[in-house]
Amino acid sequence: MNFCKLLRKTIKLKSCVRYLNNYKTFSKRQRIEEIRKTVFPKSRKNPVIMKLETPEFKSIFTDELNLLIKLFKDNGFELRVAGGAVRDLLMGNKPKDLDFATTATPDQMKELFTNEGIRMINMKGEKHGTITARINDKENFEITTLRVDLVTDGRHADVQFTTDWLLDANRRDLTINSMYLCFDGTVIDYFYGYEDLKKRRVCFVGDAETRIIEDYLRILRYFRFFGRISERPDTHEEVTLEAIRKNASGLGQVSGERIWVELKQILEGNFAGELALTILDCGIGPYIGLPNKVRIDELQRVWGKGKHLSLKGITLLTSLLSNEEDALALHNRLKLSAYERDLALFIIQHRAPKPSPDPLLPYQKLVVLGKGKDIKDYVIQVLKYNNSPYIQDFESWIPPKFPVTGTMLKDYGVESGKFMGAVLSELKEIWAESKFNKTIDELLKDVPHIVSTLKERKKVKQ
Repeated sequence: MNFCKLLRKTIKLKSCVRYLNNYKTFSKRQRIEEIRKTVFPKSRKNPVIMKLETPEFKSIFTDELNLLIKLFKDNGFELRVAGGAVRDLLMGNKPKDLDFATTATPDQMKELFTNEGIRMINMKGEKHGTITARINDKENFEITTLRVDLVTDGRHADVQFTTDWLLDANRRDLTINSMYLCFDGTVIDYFYGYEDLKKRRVCFVGDAETRIIEDYLRILRYFRFFGRISERPDTHEEVTLEAIRKNASGLGQVSGERIWVELKQILEGNFAGELALTILDCGIGPYIGLPNKVRIDELQRVWGKGKHLSLKGITLLTSLLSNEEDALALHNRLKLSAYERDLALFIIQHRAPKPSPDPLLPYQKLVVLGKGKDIKDYVIQVLKYNNSPYIQDFESWIPPKFPVTGTMLKDYGVESGKFMGAVLSELKEIWAESKFNKTIDELLKDVPHIVSTLKERKKVKQ
């Protein structure tokens, strides 16, 4: 049980065994007190570290936010900006999203918003302590009650609402995500997240293994934020990587959809190739849908030559796969979109060199002869995969329209249906081989021969 592991690792008392044996009899209050004992010595005694007065900070104050601030203040509840938005503001960036933490419980927030006639949306978050209010039918605010994780199963937690900001900060994943911001600009930092941010250091709050055991998805969140924050790909701390290696199997119980949300951002961010190799070195691959035998050399080749090309995450990930079976197994684990699944299959089918006097023609033919609105996008990813010098030429190429129609073929006595489709396919091949230069009349002259050939083939099959 995770609480027991926390006790083993953090309570330096001879009576630890007694705590473990009596754990089931602990009340929630007793559990919180035990957590508090382990947290308090590691936290900053005075968490107020600075006051923000930057343009980015001032820009977050909309009429809607000001109304929200007043509403909580007038009703005696504390409200602060939490998590990633604080990190972004300290880095001089305007945050894309604002998340809020409060001492008000979900029931208190619902009563507050109902009394003010403010609409609440997405009520699924209430069981996690989150209420989303839409103010002036213009701006949404996601507000979460301060919480303590009493017991976790590696993905979900038995939580207790609290008014203690330190305990809420302790349950967050990384130090750089555990800070709060008051609306007068005061930054609250219990676990030295600001110092870590200045050093571009990514580390867990408190003990890395404890944080990971609480939620195994944090393994991938660590790598995602490492790509965003770190200035180099090789500054991982061994104690963190060791905790990840030890608990990599925990990702096996996390849904593929959640894994792909994190992994995709890693593979499309900074140091994607290097982070992918570190992920593999930590033994994570089999738990996220990758085969036991992966093509590391191919990953290094694709990343080494194509890191400047804005590769899609699935394109880089496909470099590790050997065949279509690997791609389908990955899809079954991660629940890829149809676009991503088909792109992985397309890359595997067409990543081998296509020698031709006209280097672009084989890829142009794939577009003209293929089906689906995404074929050109797929081909561009194949060219990026191989760092082709013709990427820009292909991107600017506008596929020509095939000049022959079914109506024209009817006039030649070609029957409708599958047979006509086969004739059209043969004509497209001839047209493509001519570099799309053959005219309608020239193509139609080939129809009798094509019809005769196809009918002969049909007889042979019968």
